[in-house]
Amino acid sequence: MAHDELLTLARHYDTLAQHYDRMLDRFERRLLGDWRARAAHQAYGWTLEIAIGTGRTIPLYAERATVIGLELSSGMLAHAKRRLATARVPVFLIRGDAQRLPIRNDSIDVVISILSLCTIPDDRRALAEAYRVLRPGGKLLLVEHVRSPNGLVRAVQHLLDPLSVRFAHDHLLRDPLDHLQEIGFRVLDVERRALGIVERVLAEKPAT
Repeated sequence: MAHDELLTLARHYDTLAQHYDRMLDRFERRLLGDWRARAAHQAYGWTLEIAIGTGRTIPLYAERATVIGLELSSGMLAHAKRRLATARVPVFLIRGDAQRLPIRNDSIDVVISILSLCTIPDDRRALAEAYRVLRPGGKLLLVEHVRSPNGLVRAVQHLLDPLSVRFAHDHLLRDPLDHLQEIGFRVLDVERRALGIVERVLAEKPAT
């Protein structure tokens, strides 16, 4: 992705940062339930959360994790820094692009993505980067809104997708399951809610 396009995306989220939590509160309560907390509680060792946003997961991490939070938007990152006081584990925040992780190969135990693959420009590339940095046997935890398997809902998503992408940089028709096995992940568990619009995936980088 061109530098100018990344800059546009970062500026979009800089603008949203002040109101982002309020916008997301209702969506999370109704559609995600406890999925964010469940993902955080499954983290262990060196954990990377890509597109950490305003840091909504920071207070939820359990004591056995050391967290690296990566975020493209400096505005969102500023809000995440304010949440560091609520952390129960070490959390290191860095500005960066999930499509080019500034992390060495085979060095991370868990990668977490929560409502981020819908906006990262090349979601497959971000998943491939997650695979690269994970240690063999490392876990990938995804909580995302995705393309629904329900035909009627999917038709509405098709209708809304062009506007959503243009004005919100938000892709409604993606599903990480399209890429995981091809990249090399082993999918361990999949759960869907809300007519299939939201999805929780647990996958691993095979140990051998």
